[in-house]
Amino acid sequence: MKKHISWMLLAVCILAGVLLTGCGSNKSDNQSSETAQNTETEQESSEKENSDEAETTVAVTEAVATEASEQDSTEENSKVLVVYYSATGNTKAVANYIADATGGDLFELEPVEPYTDDDLDWTNDDSRVSREHDDESLRDVELVSTTVDNFGEYTEIVLCYPIWWSVSAWPVNQFVKSNDFTGKTIIPVCTSASSGIGDSGKLLEEMAGTGDWQEGKRFSSNASEEEVQDWVKSLNLN
Repeated sequence: MKKHISWMLLAVCILAGVLLTGCGSNKSDNQSSETAQNTETEQESSEKENSDEAETTVAVTEAVATEASEQDSTEENSKVLVVYYSATGNTKAVANYIADATGGDLFELEPVEPYTDDDLDWTNDDSRVSREHDDESLRDVELVSTTVDNFGEYTEIVLCYPIWWSVSAWPVNQFVKSNDFTGKTIIPVCTSASSGIGDSGKLLEEMAGTGDWQEGKRFSSNASEEEVQDWVKSLNLN
């Protein structure tokens, strides 16, 4: 009888152990499943956040690149060069007004042998300008430089000079002869006390042989900045 009871107790213990093991296994499985689901959800959330951040970064980068490209394009389309020779400073003032109004670059034409006040005395038949006027072979005035850095990048050139005996002051001649104006628009601008621009622009065009030369503009020797700016606005250069 005792032996029979012992076998029954042993069977009950074994059965209880199996049941406990099964419950523990199910609980562990459920916890593992929940942990996996939570991990997967966190991963998906993290991936979504990273994706959103990446899309935002790309959008901002593209916007900045587009703005920079548009700005570069605008700058390229309004590349203006203001070239000038000034004997007494009047033409220099007008050239600076034009450069300020257009955002253009300045290039001064400087004779290797600068003109003095006596040289410019046109009332003296023996002055330098008078002799050069009488003998055209003397008008080939050597310049310090006729080469403009990045000249090919400029699309519009405003060429400023004083009027000497109804033509452009001849120190500009060497610059015009030395450069290729193909694909460029050139606008002659002169200053004078009383003379008009005359055929000075057309003569320079013939001398150059290249470029799209426009009708010139004459300013008085004491032209105001406002007057020059109003004229520049009518050109739509920038």
